[in-house]
Amino acid sequence: MHQKFLFLLVFIAGSIILAAPLQAQQARKDTTRAAKTDSTEALDEAELEKELARELGLLAGSETDTSVTPPQTSAPAISGSIARAGSVLNPRISVIGTFFGSGTGNQAVARAVDVGLSETEFSFQAYVDPYTKADFFVAFGREQEDPFAGPDEEAANLSEYEAELEEGYLTTLSLPFSLQIKAGKFLGAFGKLNSLHPHAFNFVDYPRMYVNYLGEEGLIDRGLSINWLVPNPFDLYQELTLEITSGALGGPAFQGNSKDLLYLLHLKNFFDLNDNTTLELGFTGMQGPNGLERYKTRMGAVDVTLRWKPLRMNRYKSFELMLEALASQYETAAGIISSKALFAFLRYQVARRWFLGARYDYSEFPDDSEHNEKAYSAILSFYTSEFQKMELQVQRGIPAWGDAFNRILLRVVFVIGAHGAHKY
Repeated sequence: MHQKFLFLLVFIAGSIILAAPLQAQQARKDTTRAAKTDSTEALDEAELEKELARELGLLAGSETDTSVTPPQTSAPAISGSIARAGSVLNPRISVIGTFFGSGTGNQAVARAVDVGLSETEFSFQAYVDPYTKADFFVAFGREQEDPFAGPDEEAANLSEYEAELEEGYLTTLSLPFSLQIKAGKFLGAFGKLNSLHPHAFNFVDYPRMYVNYLGEEGLIDRGLSINWLVPNPFDLYQELTLEITSGALGGPAFQGNSKDLLYLLHLKNFFDLNDNTTLELGFTGMQGPNGLERYKTRMGAVDVTLRWKPLRMNRYKSFELMLEALASQYETAAGIISSKALFAFLRYQVARRWFLGARYDYSEFPDDSEHNEKAYSAILSFYTSEFQKMELQVQRGIPAWGDAFNRILLRVVFVIGAHGAHKY
C-alpha cells in the first residue's frame, strides 16, 4: 500500500518536472506571437490614425502633410484618440421623458384624473462640418385635456401616442458680419418662452396667452431665419432676428393659405445691470394669414426677463421675473378685431434644490375680445440633479365659458444622454 502511494507521488512529481520546460517553451512562443500581433496592430492603428488625421484635416479645410509619419504610441492611446475624434463626428443623442399627472374638480372634462407618461423627446445634435450644425427633435406624445376649452372644442385623445418632428434645422456657423442663418422647421423667435421646449419651462402648463393665440405647442413653422448680432457702442448685447416661414399653421391667430407667408421680426436686448443682475428686453412684430380668404393677423409683443443670482450664494439663492404681453389685430370681412393677452411669472430659490413660483394669466381671443380667461398658479419645484426635476402646480382657473375650477398638476422631467444646456 505504501509502495503504491510512493510510486504515485514520484509519478506526479516527475510529470510536473517534465512539463515545466514545455510550458516555458510554449509561453515563449505565445509571448513572441503576442509581440508580433501587437506590433502589427500598432502599425495598422498608426496607419488608421494617419488616415483619420488626413480626413479631419480635409474636413477642417487645412492641408495635412501626409509624408510625416505620426509617432508610434501604445495601442490604448491611439484607440483613445480615435474614439475622441469619432465622438466629434457622431451626433449627441439624448432622450427626455415627461411624466404628467393632473386632477381637477371641473365637471366638464372627460377624465378628472389623468396620470402617465405624456411625452418622450429624442434629440440628435451634431456638427455637419466646421461651417454648419444640424439639430433634430422627434417627440412621441399624447394630448392633454384642456379644462379651459369651450363646449365646441374637440375632445383630446388621452391615450394614443403620436410621433412628430418638433424641430429639424440646419444652422450656419461662420458667416461674415455676425450673421447666422437657420433653415428647416423650428420654434419661432416670438417672445422669450416660445423658443424653449415645454420641458424647460419653470411651470407645468403653457400660459393661456400662448394657447389662445399661437396654439397648444406654440409657434412652430418651416422656413428661414436670419440672425444678426447688432454692433453698437453701448455696453449691451443686441440680437435682431428676421424669420420668413410658410404660415401653414393651425393656431387660432394664424392659419396658412397657399399665397401668404408669415413674417416675424424680433429684437433682443440684454443688459448687465450689475454683477448679480441681468435684464433682457425683447420686442416682436409678426404678420401672417389667419385662414379667412386673404385676411391677415398682425401682432406685436414685448417680453421682459429680470434675473438676480448673487455671485457668492448662486447655488442657494436666485430670483427670476418674467413678463410677456401681446396685442393682436385680426382682420375679418366685418372689420378688425383688436384683443390682448399677458402672463407674469416670478420664482424665488429658497434652497439649493427648492424653488417657489407664482404665475398670473390673462388672455382674450384673437377673434373675440369680449370674452377672456384668467388663471392663478402656485408652483413648487425640486431639482434632484441637473438631469431630473419635479414640479407641483396648483391652479385656480376662470374660463371664458363655464364655472371656475381648481386643479393640481404634477410633472417629472428626466433626461438620459448628452442633452445640451438651454438658453439663458
